[in-house]
Amino acid sequence: MLRRRAAVVLLAALVAPVVTVPVVTVPAPALADDVRDSQRPVLRTLQVSRAWAVSKGKGVTVAVLDSGVDPRHRDLAGSVIVGRDFTAGANPPGVRPRKLHGTYMASLIAGHGHGPGGGDGIIGIAPRAKILSVRIILEDEEPGFREFNSAERYEDVVAKGIRYAVDRGADVINMSITKELATKEERAAIRYAISKGVVLVAAAGNDGAAKPGADGFAPYSYPAAFPGVVSVGAADRGLRRASFSNFNPSVLVAAPGVDILGAGPGDEYWVGRGTSQASAMVSGVAALIKAKYPKMSPALVVQALTSGTNKRPSDGYDTGMGFGVVSAAGALAEAGRISRHTLRAAGDDTKDPAEPVAGRPLPPVPVVRRDHHAITVYGGIAGIAALAALACVATIALTITRIRRPPAPSEPPAP
Repeated sequence: MLRRRAAVVLLAALVAPVVTVPVVTVPAPALADDVRDSQRPVLRTLQVSRAWAVSKGKGVTVAVLDSGVDPRHRDLAGSVIVGRDFTAGANPPGVRPRKLHGTYMASLIAGHGHGPGGGDGIIGIAPRAKILSVRIILEDEEPGFREFNSAERYEDVVAKGIRYAVDRGADVINMSITKELATKEERAAIRYAISKGVVLVAAAGNDGAAKPGADGFAPYSYPAAFPGVVSVGAADRGLRRASFSNFNPSVLVAAPGVDILGAGPGDEYWVGRGTSQASAMVSGVAALIKAKYPKMSPALVVQALTSGTNKRPSDGYDTGMGFGVVSAAGALAEAGRISRHTLRAAGDDTKDPAEPVAGRPLPPVPVVRRDHHAITVYGGIAGIAALAALACVATIALTITRIRRPPAPSEPPAP
């Protein structure tokens, strides 16, 4: 087998590693049904066959913010909408994007296979969903890689990609990317997406095998660590945290992320490991939910994902596996249970949360900075003063007592 290594790097304010995915190509003569057979353990883990009795993702669009998707791959043909390339100009003229990582992720989300009944090749978690390809990163083998990671004009590509996907009708956004620095533009774009009912899913990162930081956790990575984004860790074959998968309190759920087969450009098939693959499969599960319950808010979709997990940690949650390994069947069942609920109170006595309280804006909230050193010093002074005051009161009381004491009676004279 020919071995390759694909790495994806994205710039925030400085160069930062994003996704490192070791992959191995399956030679072209390999039978596609061998690929499907190799997928079956993962599909069983995610309980996909039971979920497909309820939903296969029809009518849902999943935006893949990545390195681009090959729309001609036989397992994706007809399911890919080629969107904007926010990396335009980074590669020299005439250089075509490789689209390796993006095609790989798209196939795990919405691959439909090929051949009679679609029985060969890669089948995604939501095989009837559409993919919107939004190119926001270059792979390290592309000649424009250095330019992309150093030019200021590419700093906000993640935020721009999110807004573009939302405005083009995406129901779910998959971001199998990570970077070290957060930006206010990304935070605002995520808030915008959630306000439009879009579910955001991102990879927790692959730095978990490194020495933990001072707080005892693996590094936080973005956009996964933003509030409102489903941060996905990777599980190994034993459904434990994969050694490379980041562990920190941003992780919500996990999915298989070791030896995962997927499609590559030019009808190739690849196998690799990473939180990228895990997040793509969780995006597929989110697509199943949105297809069945299109009006379900992102927060309730997240609740369905976390409440419907299998292999839950003994304490209910841990920083490596979150609330457990995602189950497509379990998440759909939980979604059905809570689908009639909303996150907004209703009734005669409720108030629209968008309206100001008491008909006028609230005053600014004062921010108090607690200077603990000053508190200690002045507290000590106050304590000494209090003791001195008590001593004075005691002295005064004793003096008054002595003044008021009657004189001793004199003895009578001797006869």
